[in-house]
Amino acid sequence: MTNRLNFDNKVVVITGGAKGVGRGISEAFLDAGADIAICGRTTPESLPERAGRRTFFRNIDVRDAEAVSAFVAEVADEFGRIDVLINNAGGTPYADAATASPRYSASIVNLNLLAPLYFAQACNAVMQTQDSGGSIVNIASVSGTRPSPGTAAYGAAKAGLLNLTTSLAVEWAPKVRCNSIIGGLIQTEQSHQHYGDDAGIAAVSNTIPLGRMAQPRNIADACLFLASELAEYISGAALTVHGGGEKPAFLGAANADT
Repeated sequence: MTNRLNFDNKVVVITGGAKGVGRGISEAFLDAGADIAICGRTTPESLPERAGRRTFFRNIDVRDAEAVSAFVAEVADEFGRIDVLINNAGGTPYADAATASPRYSASIVNLNLLAPLYFAQACNAVMQTQDSGGSIVNIASVSGTRPSPGTAAYGAAKAGLLNLTTSLAVEWAPKVRCNSIIGGLIQTEQSHQHYGDDAGIAAVSNTIPLGRMAQPRNIADACLFLASELAEYISGAALTVHGGGEKPAFLGAANADT
């Protein structure tokens, strides 16, 4: 049977594709046979590469709509096509909602909501001209589906990204499929900044039903599925990848016999 997870001769754009979760996604698509075009604000020490595959990299600020358009145009010119867009770039530091500055809040919304829209618009313009169309996968977060204290602007932006995905799925069908991934807690090289030392990471992991945080490869596998022929009739969907979610707080506080 033909391998429907094969991405030979496909070109995949991955924002923030050189570090953390993005690097895991880049490596997964390279392993599946794709050529990749990635971007980031800083040049990494090394790029994700595989023999026989091409890795194209540029330094850009994904919040700059003109820079995004120029990058996508360069990718389309270099490779002749764009088959998949993974909107992965995003994130936020901790900030108290009561004192967060307007400039800070605007920056977080720009990064996590408007930047994915800019990339989606630019890549859609290319995909619509291709007989095979294309696939867009937006990396959202559980912060967009539950309270997000300390990262309120981020949670609101990710909620907006989920809604944006469903709207684009309607507007750009049937040529382009648009889906999102609701990522849970993910362990990367920056986990200590969010969860503390190894003991803190272990304690947080124990709150997850599957007993651990996600690894970048878990998000990457979900991206491969949604971008592949296996998901050819899936559009406007949100795939939750969170290890079973978070245990309800009341379970730890209740003292009734069970």
